[in-house]
Formats: sequence, structure tokens, C-alpha cells
Amino acid sequence: MVDSQLRAMTWNIWWRFGPRWRERQPGILATIERFGPDVIALQEVWAGEGTTQADEFAHALGFHAAFASPSYPRTPDPASAPDHEGFELGIALLSRWPIEAPETIPLPARHRSWDPVALRARVAHPAGPVPVVVACLEHATTFSDDRIAQAALLADLGTDPAADGPAPSLVLGDLNAAADSAVLRPLRDVMIDAWTAGHGSPEAVTLPSSHPSAPLEAGPELVDQRIDHIFYRPGHEDQLVTIESTVIAGDAVDGVFPSDHRAVVCDVRWRNRTG
Repeated sequence: MVDSQLRAMTWNIWWRFGPRWRERQPGILATIERFGPDVIALQEVWAGEGTTQADEFAHALGFHAAFASPSYPRTPDPASAPDHEGFELGIALLSRWPIEAPETIPLPARHRSWDPVALRARVAHPAGPVPVVVACLEHATTFSDDRIAQAALLADLGTDPAADGPAPSLVLGDLNAAADSAVLRPLRDVMIDAWTAGHGSPEAVTLPSSHPSAPLEAGPELVDQRIDHIFYRPGHEDQLVTIESTVIAGDAVDGVFPSDHRAVVCDVRWRNRTG
């Protein structure tokens, strides 16, 4: 029996924040092309003027795209720069295969005046649909009640019996919590951290303080931690899922860092157990 596989990536691509954001766009695309993921979860994605950053990347890659908003952080209002005017901030899914039934799902957010969302969809993998959830969770550690409630919702979505089927379920995103944080316990209890399962380094960092524009004010709970994650669950009880490789991506391209975050990339392989 031939195994099924895909390469998954999650990456916070820093909207239009920071210096030289236009110069960062080629580096984002070059990094995606270099690592060749099949399914990509993006956070801090811009949308406006009849298009989205995800659609532009999808066009360049020959991929499919879905976008949802609002997300974290809130779109600057009023606009903090002229080229922020009229643009919103959200999350997106890119896929080598068609994206089916995209759905925006509100996240619990008692402390915010807007309703951030998760994006749920199915990717039409040749071996059968892959359920995918993309999210960016609350970043303010002061509001950890919301952070935990949001992680619990992602756990519910990732284990929804309606998602059971021929392929594993994936939950990907900037979850704004370290791997061992109590915030992520709802996910760890019912799903598997792909980075850990693939023997990724426990010292891996996706929000490094070494970045020239590192958000040091976020504090040690987030800075110099792995806060971007891929979780998975087998599609049924007789399915064996393995993580064959893990890597952190997002180094500088031509001297420009594509984002203040690094990306997480994992190779996922699955097969049905035979008796």
C-alpha cells in the first residue's frame, strides 16, 4: 500500500507592518517556493483593492486560496500609514489542491470589541479530503482566559467527528503560546504537536529577539519561543500518521527578513494499519 503525504507550513507574514514591507513580499514567495509546501496557513495577511495577499501568492504558485477576517491583531484604525488605508488584516489558507467548503468561525473574545475568526476548510488531497483549521490566537497574555477558550475551540474543531475520514485533521497557526504553555493544553490533550512528534529541536524559536524589529514588548512568554504550531489527529482509529521531517524557515532573503516570525514546516505521512 502506498503511503499518502503532504508538506504543511504555517507562517505569520507580518501584514504591512514594519519597515520595507513591499520589499519583503518577494522573500515570502521565494521562501515558500524553496520549501515547497502543499498546504500553507498564513496569518497577518492583507486584503484590499479587490485582492488579497493570499490570492496574489496563489496566482504566482498556481495554488488555491481562501481568506478570512478579522484576526489578530486588529487592523490599524485609523490607518497608521498611507498604504494601510483601505486594507484589512486576516488569515488565509493556500493549497496545491482545491479548497472546499471554507468557513469562518468566530473565536471567543470577551476582551475585544471585534470578533476574530478561525478559517475551517477541506483540502482536496488525492487520497481524500484533509480537514484544515487556520487561526491566530489572542496575543495579550493578560487575556489568557480568551487564549485558553480559543485553544479549546480549535481542539473541538480539530476533533470534530464530521472531520473523520481518509486523511488526518490539521490545526495550524500563530497560536501565541509556547509549546508547553497551559494555553495550549486543550490542543495537546486531544491532538499531537507535529514538531514534537517529528523530533524537532526543543530549542526551536519562531519569534526571535534577534530580528531587527522584534516585538520585545510581548515579553518572554512569546519572544524567543516557538509560538507557531501545527497540530494533527489521525482521520480514524486505524490510521498511522508519522511526521517525517520538521524545519524552521524564514531566513533573510537578499538581506531582508520576510517576516518577524519564522515559519514551521512539517512533512506528514499517513497509512491505514493492516491487520
